[in-house]
Amino acid sequence: MSDDNKYAKYYDDVKLYTKDYREGCIDGVAKHCGIALQSRDASMVACSDPSELARIRDGFCRKKLARTEDDAALDEVIAGICEVLKADRSKQRVTFYYLLAEHFGQLDLFAPKS
Repeated sequence: MSDDNKYAKYYDDVKLYTKDYREGCIDGVAKHCGIALQSRDASMVACSDPSELARIRDGFCRKKLARTEDDAALDEVIAGICEVLKADRSKQRVTFYYLLAEHFGQLDLFAPKS
């Protein structure tokens, strides 16, 4: 891990939830999140907020990941990620999105381009 990598702070959090994490993909997810990471509130996911979970479904799952499952199926996957992260009061958006992309086998969307 390079000291000059501004996304390295997310590595340890992702490592808590997946053993085969890919630093380059974590960086890619963080880049996708962009400006949302500048605000503590926006950098976290509130699993108790149905409107936020709908935004994740429609904005991240449908638009970025191009998922075509129906709302109920995507909501079930999102609820599953909430369950995995339930012990963590501060659910990092980068970790949440990384786990969603991993679930769908789409981490390569965030891999560094060579």
